[in-house]
Amino acid sequence: MKKIAVVTDSNSGITQEEAQKMGIHVLPMPFTIDGNEYFEGINLTQEEFYEKLKGDADIATSQPSPHAILKLWDELLKEYDEIVQIPMSSGLSGSCQTAAALAADYEDRVFVVNNHRISVTQRRSVDTALAMVKDGKSGQEIKDFLEKTGKNSSIYITVATLKYLKKGGRLTPAVAAIGTMLRLKPVLTIQGEKLDSCAKARTMHQARQLMIDHIREDIETRFGGLEAHRVHMDIAHTNNEAEALKFREEVEAAFPGYEVGFIDPLSLSVSCHIGDGALALAISEK
Repeated sequence: MKKIAVVTDSNSGITQEEAQKMGIHVLPMPFTIDGNEYFEGINLTQEEFYEKLKGDADIATSQPSPHAILKLWDELLKEYDEIVQIPMSSGLSGSCQTAAALAADYEDRVFVVNNHRISVTQRRSVDTALAMVKDGKSGQEIKDFLEKTGKNSSIYITVATLKYLKKGGRLTPAVAAIGTMLRLKPVLTIQGEKLDSCAKARTMHQARQLMIDHIREDIETRFGGLEAHRVHMDIAHTNNEAEALKFREEVEAAFPGYEVGFIDPLSLSVSCHIGDGALALAISEK
């Protein structure tokens, strides 16, 4: 049986410490903050990131350098026969395309998965890859399965402020001003490729209910109904763990028989566009 290494990036929400326990490898996502380079989970903690974000620091997201990727691959291939790499969705970053291009020189040894996921749904793909490795599947088989099933997931996000959506150009200043005046809470969605607007609420309570309603509709229309229990259900947040824990109680009350799995910080690559205080509810097909 081939020895296969599983690699992902920090957009999965998997920390370096967790990666060691899981037996995987996590590429840290780089950020430029006020002209200085930082790496998520290496020299940039969640707390430090949000302090800088609140201080209106100039933050730009980036992707792992080709040098960092190739260095990791070359080290791993001294010990492993194959590598399965699961980057964040190609629709949200160029890191997947970069890795895929580099993998062309590692034919039949490195398999880059365009999995169309991020955060807790990406983390679920990592778990699936590990299970398939344990079952003796090849790198090509794992890649094919994860790409075939990658879009069988949903994430719904509500934000506490419109400031960062406006700053990132996702809202015009006029719309942001009206939304702030009316205290609107947009509900956003990630369905494979892009972060898009989904609905608007007047309160966080209403926004949370809208997320639950959308998840219920997805389960009923895409995943065989609530009775089938075919999905994992997870929560993510931006610097908002206390509310995320309360939200878990609401979600589990709304879906009897379901348990929320992960409650993870949302990827910093998404957080810089939506700010702190956000909550997300996600499902991934089992």
